[in-house]
Amino acid sequence: MSTVYALLVGIDDYSAHGEQSLRGCLNDVAAVEGWLRRRTGDRLRLRVLRDGEATVAAVTDGITRHLGRCRTGDSALFWFSGHGTRFPVELPEDVRKEATGWYQALACADRPLVDRQLGALLNEVAAAGGHTVAVLDCCYAGGGTRGGRLAARFLPPPPGWAVRRDAPADGPHPAPGQPRHVLLAASRLDQLAREDLVGGRTHGLFTHALLGVLGSDAHRTATCREVLAAAHARVQIATDAQHPVLYPHHPGGPADRPFLGAAAAGPPAPHLLRFGREGWEVDCGGVHGLRPGARPGSPAGTEFTVTGRSPAEVPRTVRAASVRQDRTLVRATGWVPDPERTYPVTLSALELPPAAVTVEAEGPGPAGLLDDALRTAGPDGGPSPLLRRATPADPAAGLLLIRLRAAAGRVGILRRDGSAFVAPLPLGGPADARRVAACLVHLARWHQIRDLENPAAVLGSPVRVEVLPPDGGEESLYPGDGSRELVCAYTRTATGWRAPRLSVQLHNRSHRTLWCALFNLTDSYRSHSVLFPGDFIGPGRTGYALDGDPVQLSLPPGRAPRPGAAVRDWLKLVTAEGELNTVPFHLDALDPDAETHRAAAGTGADGLLRLTSPDRDDRDLGPAPDRRGPGEWTTYTLSLRTVVP
Repeated sequence: MSTVYALLVGIDDYSAHGEQSLRGCLNDVAAVEGWLRRRTGDRLRLRVLRDGEATVAAVTDGITRHLGRCRTGDSALFWFSGHGTRFPVELPEDVRKEATGWYQALACADRPLVDRQLGALLNEVAAAGGHTVAVLDCCYAGGGTRGGRLAARFLPPPPGWAVRRDAPADGPHPAPGQPRHVLLAASRLDQLAREDLVGGRTHGLFTHALLGVLGSDAHRTATCREVLAAAHARVQIATDAQHPVLYPHHPGGPADRPFLGAAAAGPPAPHLLRFGREGWEVDCGGVHGLRPGARPGSPAGTEFTVTGRSPAEVPRTVRAASVRQDRTLVRATGWVPDPERTYPVTLSALELPPAAVTVEAEGPGPAGLLDDALRTAGPDGGPSPLLRRATPADPAAGLLLIRLRAAAGRVGILRRDGSAFVAPLPLGGPADARRVAACLVHLARWHQIRDLENPAAVLGSPVRVEVLPPDGGEESLYPGDGSRELVCAYTRTATGWRAPRLSVQLHNRSHRTLWCALFNLTDSYRSHSVLFPGDFIGPGRTGYALDGDPVQLSLPPGRAPRPGAAVRDWLKLVTAEGELNTVPFHLDALDPDAETHRAAAGTGADGLLRLTSPDRDDRDLGPAPDRRGPGEWTTYTLSLRTVVP
């Protein structure tokens, strides 16, 4: 039977630092302990640190020695209720890792525990194979004041607090696919986490909301992503100035496992339907391309369908009533949702321009196969909202033009100019035609990501992308204007060809903190955010791809570096006033032999850029601005061409 290792830390008493103490942290810990004992019984291995017991050394020891006993099949839970703090970056080696210019830290009883050090400790626990979850009910804000009846969990750093050089090392970042912990944080970077009187006792708003969700039978097997979404909605009912966040947010990772449990819970939910401050809402909005009006010929408009149902059951849908920047207020059609539940949903009708598809075939047989496949290429067995059947006389329709040319049992998938997207595919029957349609859906989705722009953007170009030599040289290889294309060449050495290496930097030239994510779109039609997954960059400061490590450009496996060989990449920068989720922008490489693609089932090939929950563990760095959601946003695209001369 699996074991649950838990380390609970609650600190109310901060009088030793000359600061006002809190009232709800020990109550939080007691409530969490009660829930754990009811939930896990004799499977629980618990350690609790209260007030002065919770030194950095004790917390570190609790993580390494107690939670470190967690192995494959077990779960480890770290829960911290107390003050958060921040202070300026001092160590030169951390300048490239802290783009805001500040350390964010837990305020332990004696000194701060910086979040990167905490993350490294938790990653070591997760590396042993157990499911590792951290809950932080604190804020990492600066310049905030306590006002009204809601107390902010922020501690201004006392004089002398600094990062200790003998502190635990950050360590190497885990490679994709390696174990990693998941974090549920009380608030995002630009906000405060607060506590309030609830039922006669003071609790953190986030802890109270989270335990309310975890204690509900409706969420007993819910994933961390679903639990966070439901808790977020409950916090919003109390205040719209605090937005809990989830990290890491990539689909199929630890966020898509049950809160306590090592087994994966199945495919990640593309969107979540929840009962929020203004009623039922889906966490996908205008910032990711949803449009408020219905496309001509599509009277239903934007519509979401609850997933995970048996095909024999009648679909349960909700329809958009008001598209906001970060969410869509919806109305249920023909059913009544349970306000205690969170429902995974998928977009079943989309207001994005579809790709135009033309079919040129020798004889009615191939044309009929392709027409039938296009009519059933959507997630519900109907037409895909990403594709529009067009004619050669209608070449301007849609996001891009895809030409299908079928002859002699094969079909070419061609661009407007006649060049091929992929090698010709077989067309001998319905299964082959479905594979062709799946390719079209994937291609349309990839182009939507690459070509995404905000036509009403007012931010301008506040963040500049610069590509520099990796050796610290200051001469920019690409200044960020002109043709927006950079050509990088392999170098011939005595031992063979050497791939080019670059330093990619994001310079915030504005006077405010902005959120940025840098997506790499490859010519294999993959999209990922490994370079800069999403973080806030302070005014006048710089974010570094790969934390400052060199970015190596190379031909993909299978392409030998021979003269004339080349590969294309596109770097897509998304900049916003508030954080966005990166899940909608992830696509696997195109597999022309697959009849369906993972993207079609989970991450956007049904026709949208998805927004589920914010994707970073960023905390408050200042007083919360008077805005909701991501605010204004803009994009920038840089093309990289890697060649072998």
